[in-house]
Formats: sequence, structure tokens, C-alpha cells
Amino acid sequence: MEEKIISKENLISFANDLIKDNHFVVGQDEKAIGWKNIIDAKELRINHGGVPSNISYKEFIFAKTEPIFYYKNKKDDYDLVETKPDDKKIIFFGAKPCDARSIEIMSKVFNWDYKDKFFNERADNSIVIGTVCNYQDEFCFCTSVGLNPSTEKGSDIFLIPLDENNFAFRIVSEKGKEFIQPYQKYLNEGNAARSTEILAKIKNPEKKFESSKVKEWITNNFEHKLFDKIGETCLGCGQCAFACPVCHCFDIVDEECDYSCGRRMKNWDACQFGLFTLHGSGHNPRDNQGKRYRQRIAHKFKYYPDKFDEILCTGCGRCSRGCPVGIDIATVASEINFTANQV
Repeated sequence: MEEKIISKENLISFANDLIKDNHFVVGQDEKAIGWKNIIDAKELRINHGGVPSNISYKEFIFAKTEPIFYYKNKKDDYDLVETKPDDKKIIFFGAKPCDARSIEIMSKVFNWDYKDKFFNERADNSIVIGTVCNYQDEFCFCTSVGLNPSTEKGSDIFLIPLDENNFAFRIVSEKGKEFIQPYQKYLNEGNAARSTEILAKIKNPEKKFESSKVKEWITNNFEHKLFDKIGETCLGCGQCAFACPVCHCFDIVDEECDYSCGRRMKNWDACQFGLFTLHGSGHNPRDNQGKRYRQRIAHKFKYYPDKFDEILCTGCGRCSRGCPVGIDIATVASEINFTANQV
């Protein structure tokens, strides 16, 4: 790891150069609702001290909706036109650790039995400029899923605020090292001891549960009444999945434009929707909200860890902050943990 210093002024100049070089620069919007394409570096905000945005930047890697291919019928044949993502480099500026880890976690499923070219091309073309997190509230629980406010994993470059005008600029990955070569003029020699001292003073969120205990409990309590209790409250709106930086369920739908042409679309979906597991026969193996919420918890803390050795959660708390009926995933996991410890 190599560490430099960059001033706020140089950070803005650096971002403007990236924009001029035709890179797709992504930053958090001014109201902390989501992420947007930055077209002027004056819009850039490094939100290390504020609440995480309502939604993550997932959509820039895993699009909400996109065509897989188009087709046009002929008399005795058809034309098939495949699509591909824009090959611009995507620069994510100011990702907290709970966002920065998301691409690596999702890449496990998108490279499992089939390699998803749409996800992989965007991920390969992305550079994550992460930042230390100086914010926590009752919904934060990154320490319960193996992260903390200064986790660098997932970032290619990592920013640490040193004072009002300067950041430590840590070059974390080989990808980041190669990327920053043309922009060395904006960097000055760093002092790792100074940034390490600052990181040591950051308070970690309270650890609310042991993920291994949650996994073990789910394994042995598939039919537990806790899920029915939560299901009575859950609206099945899918906010939790869409706000989450690592939920990745999608549907594929064929759409006709007229009798002679159409397209195959890939769209976000969510396991909380009543139609998600509805069979063509009319049977639905998850026919109530309790079963659907059980799937959400089990997928994050058992099925994904079993398959990929990764917890499908970064502890950002977005699903809980945005839930219209106040379901808090960390509280649910804590209750499971408490129950497991009583056995």
C-alpha cells in the first residue's frame, strides 16, 4: 500500500481531469438520496461524515433495467442484435466501506455457473475511491458483518480526511496504482503515521450480533414462528432489496414492439414480491410474507455464505432506515442471536 496526500483543491482538479478524459464519474447527490453522474467537479461531495445515501450506487454496475438483445423477424428468418455496456471507465468517488465492498460481494454470484458480461464489464471498468466513515446511527451494523468504518477492502483508492483541506490518499490495489499514474501531479508525499493515528480514534459501531450464530439458528429453525410475526408487518414493497448495495435478484422479460420485433429485458426483482416465486401452475412455494422474509434473512446469512463464503450484507442499514413499517434487519438478527444463545 502506498500513501500520498491530496488537497481538496487538487481533488477537485483531479475529478475535473477525469471528466475531461471522458470517464464516467459517479458521486453522491447533494441530498444524500442516491448517486449520480458528475459533470462538474464542483458537484463532488465526499460524504465521510454524513448518513449513507438512501440508495447505493449498485445500479451503475447492475442496471435497474437493460436490454440483453433485440430481435427482428423476417419472412423465414430473424435478425438478432446483441447489446453491450458502455466501455467507459466508471469512477466511484467517496464510497463508504459498506458501499465499496458491494462489487466484490456481488461478483461471486455473477461469476458462478454463468459469467454475466454486463456486470463483469462494468465491474472491470470501475475504480472505487473509498473513504473512511465518520458516521453511525442506530441502524449501522457493519461490525456485525465483518466490516468497520475504516475497511479498505473493495476500494482501489482510499481517502482519509486529515484536516479541513487535506486527505490521505491511500493506493490500495494494483488496479488503483495503474489508474492513478497519469494523475500523479495532484499528489504530495504522505505521512502514514498521521493517518493511522486518525483511524485509531474512529469509534466502531456496536456489534449487534454474531453472524455465525444467525446462520446456525436459521439452519435449525426453518419453520420458526418469528418469520410469521415479521411477515404480519412486512408490506412486501421491496424497498429493502432495491436500496441494498448487494441484493441482486432480477427477472428476464421478452417485450414486443410490434408483430415483427422486440427485445429481451433484464429487470431488478425482489424476493419480497408476492409474484417472485409464483409458478406457471399457480403454485407459490412462498405464498405468504413470512416465508418471503425468511428467504431474505436466510439468503443473506446462510445460503450466500454457504455457497460463496460471503455474507450478503454490508451493514449499511439502508433497508431499515427506509422501511415504511420499521422492520430493522439488525434487530431481527439480534433477536435470532439472542434466541440461539438461550439454547
